[in-house]
Amino acid sequence: MNDATQRLLSMRRADGMWEGHLSSSAISTSVSIFALSVIDHQAYAQEIQRGTSWLLQTMKPDGAWGDSVESPVNMTATLLTYTALKHLDEVPETTERYIRQTLGWQTEDDLIKGVLDYYGRDLTFSVPILMMCALAGIVSDWKRIPPFPFELAVLPQSTFRFLNLPVVSYAIPALIAVGILQNRRRHTWLSPVREWFVPKSLKVLTTLQPEDGGFLEAAPLTAFVSMCMAEAGLRDHEVTQRCAQFLKDNIRDDGAWPIDTNLAGWVTSLSSRAIGDRLPEAERLALADTIRSNATKRRHPFTGAPAGGWGWTNLSGSVPDGDDTSGALVALHHLLAGRYVEEVGAGIDWLIQLQNRDGGMPTFCRGWGKLPFDRSTPDITAHAILAMSLWCDALPQERQPRCRKSIERMMTWLKKTMTQEGAWNPLWFGDQNAKDEKNPVYGAATIIDYLSTAGYGHDAILQQPLLFLLACQNADGGWGGNTGVASKATLTAKAIGALAHFRPETDEAIQRAIDYLFSAYQSGNLFRREPIGLYFSRLWYSEDLYNYTYVITALRKLA
Repeated sequence: MNDATQRLLSMRRADGMWEGHLSSSAISTSVSIFALSVIDHQAYAQEIQRGTSWLLQTMKPDGAWGDSVESPVNMTATLLTYTALKHLDEVPETTERYIRQTLGWQTEDDLIKGVLDYYGRDLTFSVPILMMCALAGIVSDWKRIPPFPFELAVLPQSTFRFLNLPVVSYAIPALIAVGILQNRRRHTWLSPVREWFVPKSLKVLTTLQPEDGGFLEAAPLTAFVSMCMAEAGLRDHEVTQRCAQFLKDNIRDDGAWPIDTNLAGWVTSLSSRAIGDRLPEAERLALADTIRSNATKRRHPFTGAPAGGWGWTNLSGSVPDGDDTSGALVALHHLLAGRYVEEVGAGIDWLIQLQNRDGGMPTFCRGWGKLPFDRSTPDITAHAILAMSLWCDALPQERQPRCRKSIERMMTWLKKTMTQEGAWNPLWFGDQNAKDEKNPVYGAATIIDYLSTAGYGHDAILQQPLLFLLACQNADGGWGGNTGVASKATLTAKAIGALAHFRPETDEAIQRAIDYLFSAYQSGNLFRREPIGLYFSRLWYSEDLYNYTYVITALRKLA
């Protein structure tokens, strides 16, 4: 553990935060080089060539790609990379065969149906994918692509939850840019009428764009927006040009783009909880001040969220959300030893305002509830229970009853949403080796840990998840995302952290798990990247600091 702790301490930035390192992404790289090509191929020729070279170097033997280098091949990464390389006249013959034979897409109809079926009701990613295919000439009939009602973006944000939009809350920029391009390519009798809303919609889009030009700090969303703007005749628009600059600024030394710039806020919260008390007092307080300063100071233009929450990074493209706000509050409790500060009260109020009517916590927006990232989700709900439980007694007395009532509602919701197996499926973490890509082990372990730390260790709600977790342990002592799925260091550490609350009856399982981690350490695999993170629209990523923070936190719970 000392080795891991020293490594983690050495990874801090000058400002005291941790930045981590997200895996390079085939999806981000393919859409970025495509966007830069349609904006100005000559001006960005160097970035386009570097990205193309990285894609060709990381192609699997069968001609396909996964989301990250460590990921198995999948449809989305392969199709987007194929589309970008075809546009640049660089597509390998093996990739052509993979698309036709393995995916079975012999015709345009096969491709359209395959993409729409894969993503279902949520059109957030499927429509931009098909639109990019259309720009590359792979799809010829624009009317086969579901339309985006961009004109609805001019309505007040408070009305969005009632409009049954085809995209989730964070994707309004794509709704606008894709919708404008579609309207100019589809040419229906309504096109002139809808065109009247373009100037107002562009004003909204300009307002939503952060200072550094990157929507959500995410290359895919930024690239989709900018390629649509360029192809809609808006190549010189300030939004397009700022998007292009963001993409240019964020290319890596290896020639690729990550799925997001970084998760500095999130991994700083995880690191603070893992080793925050190992820092000298002055450094702890300084780090707490930095985290406090990263809380939003105004209503966020992107989602309309009030001030007081935290996002996944301290960069301008971040958006406050339920998980990162809870993470920051828990980290502050560790760093400040429970000493109340104003940002804590504002953060608790922010979570209470986010809470859905059903009692659970969504990621970004209260009340949307129709698509995954705006529905209540178990791991975020349990995280909020932990954050609010730690701070409730420190709140001003008149605010404590509201906090306790919110916690009671979340507990009730969690009990209703447990699966038949006795677990919960998290939203933002999966297992790419599981058949359904779900990760109930992460869900059960995380929620057991959160609730036990919050004082609910003896609650009946945890009995079945504990049995589920024990039953999922593999013969090698580790855990995968579900029964029979290959063990991973990250998930094994998560399980240890949960079982540590129930010693000594779990000691045998814990010892086997420690043996698994020690074996991984001896073989040099303990800190090997493991893609368990799920980004927007089921995009996989690995993050270097997950292994460190999960393992250290688990072992310190045992100590």
